Amino acid sequence: MALGLLRRRRNTKAPAGFVLPLPAGAGGVGRTVLDPVDQPLAGADVTVTALDTHQVLARGATDPFGLFMAALPPGRYSMLIVAEGLEPHRETVEVTGGSGPVPGVVRLQPARQLALPPTGTWLFDPPHTAIRFIAKHVGMAHVHGRFERFDGAIHMAPDMSDTRVQVRIDAASLTTGNTTRDNHLRSADFLDVEHYPYIDFVSSRFAYRGGSKWVLHGTLSMHGVSRSVGLETTYLGTVNGGYGEELRCAALATAELHREDYTLNWRSMLARGIAVVGPTVQLELDVQAMYRNADTPTPPE
Repeated sequence: MALGLLRRRRNTKAPAGFVLPLPAGAGGVGRTVLDPVDQPLAGADVTVTALDTHQVLARGATDPFGLFMAALPPGRYSMLIVAEGLEPHRETVEVTGGSGPVPGVVRLQPARQLALPPTGTWLFDPPHTAIRFIAKHVGMAHVHGRFERFDGAIHMAPDMSDTRVQVRIDAASLTTGNTTRDNHLRSADFLDVEHYPYIDFVSSRFAYRGGSKWVLHGTLSMHGVSRSVGLETTYLGTVNGGYGEELRCAALATAELHREDYTLNWRSMLARGIAVVGPTVQLELDVQAMYRNADTPTPPE
């Protein structure tokens, strides 16, 4: 059983005569974690697991000075240090009773970037793509739903800053598994699909976040209103697969939408006694796209 995380120091060098107290029979382990430019890395996740039992005995995050310490029973452990956009670090550490945690230094390196898809046009593959949403029903549990009809394309350019994404969703195709609720969501109280049949997204630019992380900026048009949004995007790579052995790429993108940004008046509907979902909606796109090469003369090798 873990003896617990010990105090974190604000200085990576202990003052002269400094002794870190340890429980009887315990030993200590510590690391100072630095980023790729040798600056202290706060908030890196550290997990220490016993090699013999595979039990997690210590878990925490580095402090503002990149320091993590833990007191542990004597033994051999695996230490894993993880931070977004950086390569994980794993090492085996030996803890002996009565030994203080003199921290070693770990420098995390940038995560290896997956090779981007070849230039050209990639079309969404609906059977292997999902566009989902999650909203909290007022006073009740979350409502989970999806759109069943949509199309989309990714136009990969040689320069990623010129790459564009377009998505069109048939608003009437939403489903939450409840016919009465679905009809209400399609009505003029919500999406008003008779007057606004489509939800459209058109990208403006990609912003790189490190590793496989990007932010896809663009404009989402819904219910007759257009707003700027940023999709937090994780690129999952490319693979040859499918029934025709097509070249495919995959990505996962999420965003939080505020319904009142699109004139879906939550307060007005509450005042009228209409049971509604909450003011924010989580949108998730789980995308597979197939290479169609419509705008480049030579297919990839």
